[in-house]
Amino acid sequence: MISPHSSRKATRVQEAPPPAGPPVWDGPPPFGQPAAPRSTMERVKDLPGKVSIRWRLTLTYGALVFAAAAVLLFSVYAIVGNAISEAWPTFQTNLSPTFDAQLQQAMRAFQPVAVQYARDAVLRNSVMALVGVGILALIIGYFVADRALRPVARMTATARKLSESTLAHQRIALEGPSDELKELADTFDAMLTRLNVAFDTQRRFVANASHELRTPLTINRTVLEIALSDPEASQDLKALGRTLLEVNARNEKLIEGLLLLARSERELAVRKPLDVKEVAQTAVEQVAPFAEEHGVTVSADLVSAPTIGDPVLLERSVSNLLENAVKYNIPENGKVWIRTGMADGALVVQVANTGQHVPAYEVNSLFEPFRRLHADRVDSAKGSGLGLSIVRAVVQAHGGNVTAVPRDGGGLVVTIQLPRR
Repeated sequence: MISPHSSRKATRVQEAPPPAGPPVWDGPPPFGQPAAPRSTMERVKDLPGKVSIRWRLTLTYGALVFAAAAVLLFSVYAIVGNAISEAWPTFQTNLSPTFDAQLQQAMRAFQPVAVQYARDAVLRNSVMALVGVGILALIIGYFVADRALRPVARMTATARKLSESTLAHQRIALEGPSDELKELADTFDAMLTRLNVAFDTQRRFVANASHELRTPLTINRTVLEIALSDPEASQDLKALGRTLLEVNARNEKLIEGLLLLARSERELAVRKPLDVKEVAQTAVEQVAPFAEEHGVTVSADLVSAPTIGDPVLLERSVSNLLENAVKYNIPENGKVWIRTGMADGALVVQVANTGQHVPAYEVNSLFEPFRRLHADRVDSAKGSGLGLSIVRAVVQAHGGNVTAVPRDGGGLVVTIQLPRR
């Protein structure tokens, strides 16, 4: 689905045998050796990086409360022993001095045993109480961490819901005291406002510039068609006119692509119930003559998948994928596969094609405007490089995502996933 850099490179691709077999929808298996087994100490060292901030706060609160309770209980343990030793009573027996002295000596000998028994009893009860306090500290620490992280969770949820089309009316608007979290939320809201202004300015510039450029291109096309219809025009003039018409047509197509890109990056104005199967079938019928002209066989496996969205934009995005799959195919006996259906609760449209090998590290950059594999902006005979950009913008406007992986044997596998509504 990617344009070759030149006819010379296309000839090199033709020398290699064409890929055989059905398309590999999930892409080629990963390369490389299996990872070496890790030691127990390495796994233990990696644990802090795998524990969430919520549980780290919980463990920190619990450990602090546990440590404070442990210090308190062991302080009580020491205080009880000292108190018994210092407050050991002296008995008046009114017995003979000899017998009284023996009795007092026996009581003093029993004093360490009594202190030790008291300390042992306090220690046993303290350990059980400490275990209970530790469990209670973990429970309280979890709820305290949850309450402390609630504003952060709200920021995360807002950021997850944001897109270019929702920046205008989605804000965190955190209420509460003027603390660090409130300052962070206000800073995030201010950043969203600046981003919204930047995106809106960019979209309006592209739309206005495209509209302004369409008028002179239309005038040029009309003048050239009138000149070519003149029977007295020379052959050189007609050849020049046809060349200029081709250039003008390509510029008009570029302008239409920019307009469509600017439109698809806005919030959807049309939301209708539709079936992705019908959308894909229409796109296949439109691309069929183009595929036949290039000698490419299109195989369709279409399953019904209802959703809600803009049928025109979705049809355009599927058509772009099919057109790219036909344009950037192998010179002879090229193949294109398209299928629709449901997978893991999402609507899926997949387009795969035969073609030249695409490095995995180049795939993501192909969704950027005016980007083509092994081609600069001058070498653009096969297109302007807006096709995949329009596809990504349309899919994101519908709340979905689009991914691409190199196909085993050459070509690409592009997958569109849309939420079921």
